[in-house]
Amino acid sequence: MSLTLFSTDGCHLCEQAWALLAQTGLQSQTQISDIIDDERWLAAYSIRIPVLRRQDGAELDWPFTAADILEFSRVI
Repeated sequence: MSLTLFSTDGCHLCEQAWALLAQTGLQSQTQISDIIDDERWLAAYSIRIPVLRRQDGAELDWPFTAADILEFSRVI
């Protein structure tokens, strides 16, 4: 299983999302991608971050809870 957390430096909501991933035990299976590193990510996520994306392309927009993350990750 692989998840991507779209984030950027200084985003307090992104830090909260990362803490929720730690609560669920999914941090080690999640890659953080800074939206500033890719023009397409910046266009797609600049006002939506944090966004969690699964390998199949499905996305979970903030706000989400630890329970939401667990349910989202089970579909993988």
